[in-house]
Amino acid sequence: MLNSEQTELDLPPPPSEPESAFSDCGGRSGGPGDGGGVGLCPQARVAEPGDGGKKELQHLSREERRRRRRATAKYRTAHATRERIRVEAFNMAFAELRKLLPTLPPDKKLSKIEILRLAICYISYLNHVLDV
Repeated sequence: MLNSEQTELDLPPPPSEPESAFSDCGGRSGGPGDGGGVGLCPQARVAEPGDGGKKELQHLSREERRRRRRATAKYRTAHATRERIRVEAFNMAFAELRKLLPTLPPDKKLSKIEILRLAICYISYLNHVLDV
């Protein structure tokens, strides 16, 4: 999904290139042992002065562009924030589930796996009570 903060690194190569981005490399794919970069031929790594590296970015695979974007401090900060929010929501859900389960003492600290196991047992018990 694109948003206003994403750069041109997110965009695939222009559709006007019918051949592979490595067609000017004589068929070399930049694999291990050939001396090239990750998926790049030597000609693709050379950027012309003043073009801002756009020519280099056109020859990068989608995966390599993704790796470069994820290596930025801005991306890492945003990812860490999203992960923190996700973990907090996850922990709040466990806390809510814990409140619904009977234990002695009622404020006993339980691990997440203990909460899940106790919930399974409690649901089984409630089903048994309803069946009787």
